[in-house]
Amino acid sequence: MLTEQTLNQLRALRLDGMVAALNDAATHIAASELPFEQRLALLVQREMDWRDSKRLERLLKAARLKVSSACLEDIDWRGSRGLSREVVAGLAGGDWLRHGHNVLLTGATGCGKTWLACALGQQAARLGFSVLYARAPRLLEELHVAHGDGSFGKRLAQLARLDLLILDDFGIAPIAAHERNDLLELLDDRVGTRSTLITSQLPVTAWHAWLDEPTLADAILDRIVHGSHKIALKGESMRKLSKTA
Repeated sequence: MLTEQTLNQLRALRLDGMVAALNDAATHIAASELPFEQRLALLVQREMDWRDSKRLERLLKAARLKVSSACLEDIDWRGSRGLSREVVAGLAGGDWLRHGHNVLLTGATGCGKTWLACALGQQAARLGFSVLYARAPRLLEELHVAHGDGSFGKRLAQLARLDLLILDDFGIAPIAAHERNDLLELLDDRVGTRSTLITSQLPVTAWHAWLDEPTLADAILDRIVHGSHKIALKGESMRKLSKTA
């Protein structure tokens, strides 16, 4: 057995995965008959697994997903929903995130937009990307307040560094002039380099009218829609279906 001093040294080096493996009796017994190189490889792998697990835990905590349990493995594939396995499989690989592309999820209330957005957010975190979920009206209100306390620039910079920003309930209420300007600033910092996932009850074709100012609407939609992946969910409310199942 290793001395407590050695274990403390491993902790000081932040090799907590190795410490856990060495304190695991089952692992110790299984490795006792292995050559030194294989025992070392086992410990290194445990350390890597430990770090991956902790990183995912941190990313998911920071993401603040509304539906933390949502994952792509649990998607309801009923044919009436208009959801393509091929499209979802492509998104699951993460290339859209690596290339800074957007995803636009539309459909009636209750059809599963928020759930699917959170499932894609969790998958992004699994792939090592930073994620934040926010309801669009609440985030725009937060940015408005930030103007008043002088933190607007700092908050924009924080949001610009996120690999994936999920904006839920886009277009759910009339938008004010200052909100249009802040939305443009927010999206301009992300275009082409970071991904934004938007959910909305309004079809994409109605967003220009909702923005209600042609020049800014053109600029905003150019940053959102160009090169995006569009998913229009259909069918009955998933809440109703779950109650009758």
